Amino acid sequence: MHNYDTVSEATNDLRKRGFSVDFNLEENCIICNADRFHPEDFEIVEFYRFEGQTDPADEAVVYAIEAKNGLKGVLVNGYGISANAMSSELIKKLNFHS
Repeated sequence: MHNYDTVSEATNDLRKRGFSVDFNLEENCIICNADRFHPEDFEIVEFYRFEGQTDPADEAVVYAIEAKNGLKGVLVNGYGISANAMSSELIKKLNFHS
């Protein structure tokens, strides 16, 4: 694992290392373009947690994700009050790594 000072530093380096797509959260899966990945369809390869020094809204986790179909990308999600709503299965998988 690497050490990063900022979310942008982490995402930029992950992209250079082949995690080139952007994943987004939906309630029960992560998505990339038209592709949907349920918790059993992807693995979290690396993760980095960032805590806001003065603003709790700045808290985030950056996930490096590889889907079973070989697609590699980045998911950035807030935590605490900034967390997105999602299914319990997805929460378990992401929280294990946060």
